[in-house]
Amino acid sequence: MNKTIVITGASSGFGALSARALADAGHTVYAGMRDTGGHNAPQVANAKQYAGEHDVDLRSVDLDVSSQDSVDAAVETIITEQGRIDVLLHNAGHMVTGPTEAFTPDQLAEIYDTNVLGTQRLNRAALPHLRAQRDGLVLWVGSTSTRGGTPPYLGPYFAAKAGMDALAVSYAGELARFGVETCIIVPGSFTRGTNHFAHSGHPADQSVVDEYETLYPDLMDQVAQRLAEQSPADADVADVATAIVDVVDMPSGTRPFRVHIDPADDGAAVVSAVADRMRVEFLGRIGLEDLLHPHSAAAH
Repeated sequence: MNKTIVITGASSGFGALSARALADAGHTVYAGMRDTGGHNAPQVANAKQYAGEHDVDLRSVDLDVSSQDSVDAAVETIITEQGRIDVLLHNAGHMVTGPTEAFTPDQLAEIYDTNVLGTQRLNRAALPHLRAQRDGLVLWVGSTSTRGGTPPYLGPYFAAKAGMDALAVSYAGELARFGVETCIIVPGSFTRGTNHFAHSGHPADQSVVDEYETLYPDLMDQVAQRLAEQSPADADVADVATAIVDVVDMPSGTRPFRVHIDPADDGAAVVSAVADRMRVEFLGRIGLEDLLHPHSAAAH
């Protein structure tokens, strides 16, 4: 069944790959990205070319998750053109690297704004439509860093991803009675095929960076090298897009709550299995087990 899907942060990386894979699977995909008439104009042209060459319905929409007006306008465009939205794919995110102390509070606020508050802006714009439909899917692209092995010098990014994961878990139960399903996609560290490390932000306080460098010389380079060594040679970032397509194409009510795609196997899947089992058991103990799965429209 064709679904109308909106993806944030779809100019590159997981977002661009998922947009193409979902369009290939027969869905109508809106690839959300900032500044479609300027900085990302080449990505818009690439998406249009891909759609034409592969005869798929892949569209670009101007969507800046840091602006509620931009998000509202993007959702209004999609609703006007399609009449509904079936899937929200929260993918937009920004990585930073460096000693945590060297980041200013304003920098942390910016990281949280993109990785956490951006999801809330899209939810507030789009969820009223999904709830009215009594049907839909919210996909969150998280990170194994929220529960797995966490190397240093990625603290602000890890903290923001953990905040997003906590929101996703709460939203899952709050949307279930509206027939809206939740799935958290959990990629591990892919050191090839994305620009996460290459485009990562850096701390503003260079004096603190220099102090850390005396005892942690070239630490980030060591982390990146070790992560690359942990990943199998055949680790393919496209596996994340494949997992997303698989989840979208599953019937409502049968989708897994969490899907790990972790070539380095940092242990997050083990910890998440325990945490998610505790969630199931606790909701059962307090008589809210119905929140574990979306209610069907027929039940209303």
